[in-house]
Order: sequence, then structure tokens, then C-alpha cells
Amino acid sequence: QVQLVESGGGLVQPGGSLRLSCAASGFTFSRYAMSWYRQAPGEERELVAFITSGSGNTNYADSVKGRFTISRDNAKNTLYLQMNMLKPDDTAVYYCYARTFGSWGQGTQVTVSS
Repeated sequence: QVQLVESGGGLVQPGGSLRLSCAASGFTFSRYAMSWYRQAPGEERELVAFITSGSGNTNYADSVKGRFTISRDNAKNTLYLQMNMLKPDDTAVYYCYARTFGSWGQGTQVTVSS
């Protein structure tokens, strides 16, 4: 079955960086588009970044453009989210998502605070 396992979250000061990883299994990872979402307390889950299969075209929420980079390593079946210049508003649980299967990971907490 499809399994997505996120890691790499933590506590970071404003202006800092983190790299999230999502290990995928149970499907041919390279063939499918993947996404990162986040959900802050009391808020709706929102799309952060998206990457296609094949050419790996990307798209980002306006709030993270220029600061976050989504990428994938198909040989390792892993999705990444490099987050730079983090702000307190980036505090949320971050999830990876495989739309084709409707599958979510368990999430990883990112807290940006001094």
C-alpha cells in the first residue's frame, strides 16, 4: 500500500532553514506528481508546493515563493522541501501528498520561533 513518511521538522529561529524529507513506498514514485501541504493551528490545510513527474516542473504558494524549493530524488523515492528564510507564519504541520492515490503522510511539525 502507499506509504508516505515525513521527517526533518523541528524548532528553528526566524531566518533559519530546514529541509523536510518524505520517503515514499508502495507505488512507482517517479511516475507521479507530488505535493507539500501545511496546516497551522485553527487553519485550513493549504498547498505549499507541487512538483510534476518527468520534467519536475514546480509551482509554489505566493507566501513561500523565493524561499522554499521542492525537489525529488526518484532513485531514492524521496520528496524534499528546502525551506529558507523561515518566518513565524511558516509554523505548521507539514504533510506530503500523493494526489493520485489520495494519500497523506503523518506530518512533521515545523515551529519558527525565537
